[in-house]
Amino acid sequence: MPEAGPTAVLPGRPLTVGELLDSAVLLLRGQVAALLPLAAALALGEQLLLLPLRTAAGVDPPLWWISGFNDFAPFWFLLGVGAATEAMIIMLLGNPATRAAAGALLGHRATTRRLLRPTGARWGATALLCPLVGAAMLLASLLGPAWFVGFALLGAVTPALVLDRVGPLRALARSATLALRVDGRAAALRVLGYLVWWIIRVGLGWGLFTGLSTLGLVASGWAVTVATLAWAAVNAVAYAVLACLDAVLHLETRIRTEGLDIHLSRAPAGMPPAALLAVRR
Repeated sequence: MPEAGPTAVLPGRPLTVGELLDSAVLLLRGQVAALLPLAAALALGEQLLLLPLRTAAGVDPPLWWISGFNDFAPFWFLLGVGAATEAMIIMLLGNPATRAAAGALLGHRATTRRLLRPTGARWGATALLCPLVGAAMLLASLLGPAWFVGFALLGAVTPALVLDRVGPLRALARSATLALRVDGRAAALRVLGYLVWWIIRVGLGWGLFTGLSTLGLVASGWAVTVATLAWAAVNAVAYAVLACLDAVLHLETRIRTEGLDIHLSRAPAGMPPAALLAVRR
């Protein structure tokens, strides 16, 4: 087991809310070479996908907000699509993030090559469930407050696939089950983490664009391009942190409710990590 000091990503015990948020950042910091480039590529792809929808909705950079509510329907659909793409990106990033968190819990740091290697990583199952999770979040977002429920319950889908080694359908049920344990603690913390980073994203995205504009660095006709790149950069960091939060929250919930720490302490020496962390079928 790794050292339980203040710099440990996962010290192998139940954590406070602040420790969980810190653990997610520490995990990203330790695996930035693997997670951030992938997050940047996905975030940029998301911005390019949303660009024609933003044009149709009549929104302008940097906040991509509407000036009036006469054409609210296209804007509402834009928000729904954005929520779906966010969920899918976080889920995809959760694959290497989860394996990195497992390594941190077991006391070793996975290399970038190992995290991105497809062998044994269950990328196929992750990609299979990704559109389903995206569709669920799109529908939930179009229903308004249902977004909170969908986002809260689907955070552990990738960790359940990658670490618990359950099937795709069972991963959806296990994610919801873990989220609702201890009076919905994991569900509430996932939403809290999203809201914290949403505030940071808005502040950084708007501030970066405004700062560049104030300095006269945004030429005429380049506002959309600059805003797109700014939001892609900010979102890349946020999505990577949220994927790390899902990973550490999943393992912490298993420690808190399933005695994972006790199981690891009693496991025979030399047992493969996959077998150590898999749930009983």
